Amino acid sequence: MVTEKMNEQQTVPDKEIEYLQNTRNMGVIAHIDAGKTTVSERILYYTGKSYKLGEVHEGTAVMDWMEQEQERGITITSAATTCFWKGKRLNLIDTPGHVDFTIEVERSLKVLDGCVVVFCGVAGVQPQSETVWRQANKYKVPKIAFVNKLDRVGGDFFKVVKDIQARLKANAQPVQIPIGAEDRFKGIVDLVSMKAYIHETDDPDETPKEMPIPEDLKAVASEYRHNLIEKLAESCESTMQKYINDEGIYPDELKKYIRAAVIKNTFIPVFCGAAFKNKGIPFLLDGVTEYLPSPLDLPPVKGVNPETGTEEMRRPDNSEPFTALAFKIMSDPYVGNLTYLRVYAGTLSKGSYILNATKGSRERVGKILRMHANKQEIIDDAKTGDIIALVALKDTTTGDTLTDPEKPLVLEKMHFPEPVISMAIEPATKADQDRLGQALRRLSMEDPTFRVTYNNETSQTLISGMGELHLEVLVDRMKREFNVVANVGRPQVAYKETIGKMVEATGKFIQQTGGHGQYGHVEFKMAPGEKGKGILFVDEIKGGAIPREYIKSVKEGVFEAAKSGTLAGYPVTDMTVTLYDGSFHEVDSSDLAFSMAAQYGFSSGMRQANPVLLEPVMDLEVTTPEQYLGEVIGDLNSRRVKIEMIEQLFDAKVIRGFAPLAEMFGYATIIRSLTQGRATYTMEPSFYQEVPKHIALKIVEGRTTNNKR
Repeated sequence: MVTEKMNEQQTVPDKEIEYLQNTRNMGVIAHIDAGKTTVSERILYYTGKSYKLGEVHEGTAVMDWMEQEQERGITITSAATTCFWKGKRLNLIDTPGHVDFTIEVERSLKVLDGCVVVFCGVAGVQPQSETVWRQANKYKVPKIAFVNKLDRVGGDFFKVVKDIQARLKANAQPVQIPIGAEDRFKGIVDLVSMKAYIHETDDPDETPKEMPIPEDLKAVASEYRHNLIEKLAESCESTMQKYINDEGIYPDELKKYIRAAVIKNTFIPVFCGAAFKNKGIPFLLDGVTEYLPSPLDLPPVKGVNPETGTEEMRRPDNSEPFTALAFKIMSDPYVGNLTYLRVYAGTLSKGSYILNATKGSRERVGKILRMHANKQEIIDDAKTGDIIALVALKDTTTGDTLTDPEKPLVLEKMHFPEPVISMAIEPATKADQDRLGQALRRLSMEDPTFRVTYNNETSQTLISGMGELHLEVLVDRMKREFNVVANVGRPQVAYKETIGKMVEATGKFIQQTGGHGQYGHVEFKMAPGEKGKGILFVDEIKGGAIPREYIKSVKEGVFEAAKSGTLAGYPVTDMTVTLYDGSFHEVDSSDLAFSMAAQYGFSSGMRQANPVLLEPVMDLEVTTPEQYLGEVIGDLNSRRVKIEMIEQLFDAKVIRGFAPLAEMFGYATIIRSLTQGRATYTMEPSFYQEVPKHIALKIVEGRTTNNKR
């Protein structure tokens, strides 16, 4: 382990090692309505950070501090805080569950060392559960699972565990099993210590009563403890030896084996409880501190030195050069922009200067803040492993690396999903004009999935986002936070264009004006690319046909031209553009000439390559009472939905499929009408696919007509 190596080298003082060993940077992630924020609120209460229980349904949750969150009863923005449990420092981030705000989960997981994945004890693994699980896997974040709401009718812990194993392909096993079910749920059996704990009331201040395992659960507990050890043995050699030799494993040993497997990301312990009824949270907190990694347990971060281009590492050590990642920007009405940082190495003091290694600019450190949701605590310095906020950085945006000016390093960049929906926006009055521009700039800086573009042909400002709710909340924020009244158009699908075949294309930009002219000439091969990978530019110039200093301009010209396709003016994606030849003029060639030549060549190739229109397709899940199944399926078929499976969930049916976004506007009203308000649905962006030709023709004709007006 990293900790052992660092102890051997004796490079870190004991106090610093202890500080890092006792730090847990962890998040809470889940599908919407799994009870994630309620779990976070209970964590704050039990750790003494809050002295009153905040409730989502009452709009009093500490972590849901925005007005819109309190009114809608959902989490919109991730909130950070620091609390303590049994001598361990927990830097906690509560994230949204709604798919429209998935970027908040993405950028939080990028900087976290571990996470608690909350599942509803009734619904089990839901669509957004799968999404956040994939995101956690993408960043290799160790996980523990918490099955919540076991006090609800239909709550079934063991079914949810099987769901996690089957649908998420996870090596997950209970470390607890529930005592009782639904309204009789009253405690847990700890499979590590083989002891039972009973809650006699719903009082959060009640200490669970320790008692022997009930007779009717002894066999079940023994079976699941055996399963736990068996699954651990698959990823832990020490456990395997004990298992093969049929040796006993003491609780402390078992905890050590579980921790090692969780840190290696090969095992997920499953906890259980009912957060709203104050059951199971102290045991979950024990699990967080015992099984999730500290910064010392994880490998050093890697990055690229921008001066040499070589890969370098930073160990979690205060003596290392300062290295941090900016993962979130938030506008504060009193102090301006707050930049949230995860410190990976080194220390930071107020008044010092740091380098934005991504942009090459220096920043001065003013106030350093430790955040508690929207409340701020001023601190003098920040250490390795801390999650903090800095006030009023000028050039820093989400995903930038901040480092010691003498030891620059650029960490791996963050990748953000593309918006799938757009709408036109205009100020309601002339007085709103300037404020609208300012609001759009601030909001787009905060949220990388919120894009603002200007359509020169229609003279419209377009805002784009991840869904109707996403844009609705942002427009509401403009009104409340920036005092901007704006008129918005109907939501529009964010179509894209690509090509259907490989072509060769020539681009030339030649101008003679009497003095220095302009000369640029490029030869491209343009071919369909891998789905979801955007535009890939490949440089195959040999023999100096185009000087190296102009290659960057050619690439920039390609990406500029790709912003607007030739079919209907939508952005171009999923294409490989290979620059293989060209020519230049000793005097007249310039960056501008080659950029323009690339744009002409790209547009020419697009027209020859059978351009096609692509539309976003959503991963759809509809849960409906069985008696309405026929009407719901009939309506989905009329919307071009490809139904993949229909499953039974208690007395309801769950329909899963893929739905073109263009067909799903206003679906909430339709599904309520079809099922007397008893059905629910969720959908999230999945992939882009070609639009059927007869529909594509209408879209192109409509786009062309609008642009001529």
